[in-house]
Amino acid sequence: MNSPQPLEGKVACITGASRGIGLAVARILGRMGAKVSVCARDRTRLEKAAAELEREGIAVFAEPADVSDARLVAAFVAGTEKALGPVEILVNNAGIGYFAPFYQATEATWDSVLDTNLKSVFLVTKEIAPGMISRRSGHVINIASLAGKNAFPGGAIYCASKWALVGMTQCMAEDLRQYGIRVSAVCPGSVATDFSPHAGKDVSKMLQPEHVAHAVAMLVTQAPQSFISEVLLRPTMKP
Repeated sequence: MNSPQPLEGKVACITGASRGIGLAVARILGRMGAKVSVCARDRTRLEKAAAELEREGIAVFAEPADVSDARLVAAFVAGTEKALGPVEILVNNAGIGYFAPFYQATEATWDSVLDTNLKSVFLVTKEIAPGMISRRSGHVINIASLAGKNAFPGGAIYCASKWALVGMTQCMAEDLRQYGIRVSAVCPGSVATDFSPHAGKDVSKMLQPEHVAHAVAMLVTQAPQSFISEVLLRPTMKP
């Protein structure tokens, strides 16, 4: 990051960006010069987030979208490219959690978690990848989790979605690297957001959304001939 604006003029698309990790990623990429496109399901929160970014002088396109719906994904990507230009950085961050024994879950719970955490990555990346392939460049960063590496009680459905996401990321990387496109996974431990319960943990010692955003910034500014395929992110001290 020798230049203060290493992403000047580039377009970055971030899903699930109305708060938490997604908003932190949009902010850091915008501060690095990128024009950012953000989406989320909650219109009110998304508009508030977009206003925060605009107050910093960041160029923003914001559109509510459920990224597990292929029709809405296509409309969001088309709107992004019309407003800002071709997408050069994609951060698949949208996700939801379910933390309870699997036998208490319903089929609807399974569908909701897998559609949001896994299917959405397939749909959004599939929509954006052809443009990256034609330009023979691009970054795709999938926000996975250490839950995609480790089992814990009550994590069956969430872990299933993240283990699958890690595997899909690795295969996407193999499909796209020949075109100069790097696909990476960032796997953080528990992050201090309202995403999941943190009972008994010292929040001040937990990872913060900005720490995950810093990892994303590192990935999109690595040297052209290097390829960091996966980042495992933990707090310095256990909370």
